[in-house]
Amino acid sequence: MNILVTGGLGFIGINTVLKYVKDPNNQVIILDNLSKKGSKNNIKLLEGYKNVKSYLGDITNQEMLDDIFSSPIDVVVHLAAQTAVTTSVSNPLLDFNSNALGTFMLLEVIRQKSPNAHILYASTNKVYGNLNQIPLVENETRYEFQDEIIGVNENTHLDLYSPYGCSKGAADQYVLDYARIYGLKTTCLRQSCIYGQYQNGTEDQGWVAWFMKAFLSNQNITIYGNGKQVRDALYVDDLVNLYDHIIQNQITGVFNVGGGITNSISLLETINWMQKYIDSQSQISYNTTRPGDQMIFISDNTKLKNIGWEPKIDLEQGFRLLLEYLK
Repeated sequence: MNILVTGGLGFIGINTVLKYVKDPNNQVIILDNLSKKGSKNNIKLLEGYKNVKSYLGDITNQEMLDDIFSSPIDVVVHLAAQTAVTTSVSNPLLDFNSNALGTFMLLEVIRQKSPNAHILYASTNKVYGNLNQIPLVENETRYEFQDEIIGVNENTHLDLYSPYGCSKGAADQYVLDYARIYGLKTTCLRQSCIYGQYQNGTEDQGWVAWFMKAFLSNQNITIYGNGKQVRDALYVDDLVNLYDHIIQNQITGVFNVGGGITNSISLLETINWMQKYIDSQSQISYNTTRPGDQMIFISDNTKLKNIGWEPKIDLEQGFRLLLEYLK
């Protein structure tokens, strides 16, 4: 199988590449501009593998795209993106070019040169906006749904809040429409909080890893809002296994994906876990809520369960695995 992983040296990308490069029957192609912290170090993880080829450049480089697709590609896992809401607010043009234009150019070269390729696109829960229409209850350490729902499903109204939400949402809709108009095989995954090994979290993105890194190095942490915001966290191995399940079974469509309600946790609860297991001098401070922040996002994984996938790694196990990696 010839598989292209855009953003293949980033956090989710390198985990995806490592899964497929271990099979000598696969030819893995990486496209990455090395913009993510730690991506240069990830190159070392691929030493010794002869069935991987890396293109170090931007996804909007037409000449590079043409070269990559000079031979047919079977699968494209599209992970290349600008991933921070804060960066999108300060530099919306960079955000648009990386997310919206980059995805459009990729779809066009696939349509013209590898129309039979299966495309997996890593979208985001941010396409649903701040979800203020969902009634919540505020408890001591977290927000919870007021009504008895297990999460946000794919029928929820799209609300492209922030430049990041707009750029990722535009790409999301292009991916789905290229399937409808041109018959491409596309799968759009609106991902929640993903964490795990090879993650280099920062204050702007990858918050679970950022909190752990800060605790381990005695750095202070700023929480934006009251800390009761909730996310469902999914360990990266489970996500990569989902990618493979989709590829092997040729599944298309749009899916929300996260850890689900049993793997949901608030910022405060995450801090409490780390204070229990990490001896740290880190201090916690608070600032105003960031624009477009969701007070709660928990993925309703029902559609994924119906195609035969569920998370296998719970929060306790996943947090311990990430902690050992970061140590």
